[in-house]
Amino acid sequence: MSEIKYKRLLLKLSGETFCKPGEFGINGEYVERIAARIAALSKLGVEIAVVVGGGNFLRGEAFSEKSHIPRHTADYMGMLATVMNAAALQETLESIGQPTRVLSAIEVSAICEPFIRRRCLKHFEEGRVVILAGGTGNPFFSTDTCAALRAAELQADLLIKATKVDGVYTDDPMKNPDAKLLEEVSYTEVLQKGLKVMDPSAVSLCRDNNIPVVVLNIFQEGNITKVLKGERIGTVMG
Repeated sequence: MSEIKYKRLLLKLSGETFCKPGEFGINGEYVERIAARIAALSKLGVEIAVVVGGGNFLRGEAFSEKSHIPRHTADYMGMLATVMNAAALQETLESIGQPTRVLSAIEVSAICEPFIRRRCLKHFEEGRVVILAGGTGNPFFSTDTCAALRAAELQADLLIKATKVDGVYTDDPMKNPDAKLLEEVSYTEVLQKGLKVMDPSAVSLCRDNNIPVVVLNIFQEGNITKVLKGERIGTVMG
């Protein structure tokens, strides 16, 4: 068996991975599938921090544009949505025997610990999966930027952006059948071409801190394990 190449992983889950395509909210079956994959990775000895999005409930910027709610308030509402996803994922992980803690950048003391870097590292030592909720705790920043920031803070060996598609394409594959999957792309190319990988601030953070990024389909069984063992899956950004 190949050895694990990356020992500390920052896994970014979009809110859409918590529900069926085109739907909203949380679908128990989808959360269970994600939890099973995360628990399997933890059993391999990988230290795992998960940053969760909230788009299955609300996206701050889009919601603000369609309502009279200012962007900063809408963004805080989106942060609360990530807390709901984090709580669902934690309970599902623990139901299958995987110790887990939720650390939030915004205070929700009834169900989350505050995000403190040293506390997060201690949870790693104890074999716990850490779910990071609340984004950066600040409006106007996406959970992609949060993932890049936490990956840098926690000195993660790899950032995986887990999605429902196989990687980064030259165009939207759902709209353009001629769109091609990119196996590899540089940080600079993503920024210059405006590729829909991560927000520019997130890409810049990864570039400045030399954090490799892999974009892949989390619902393809074994994908993440293969990447952790050094296999080429999805799109590699670096």
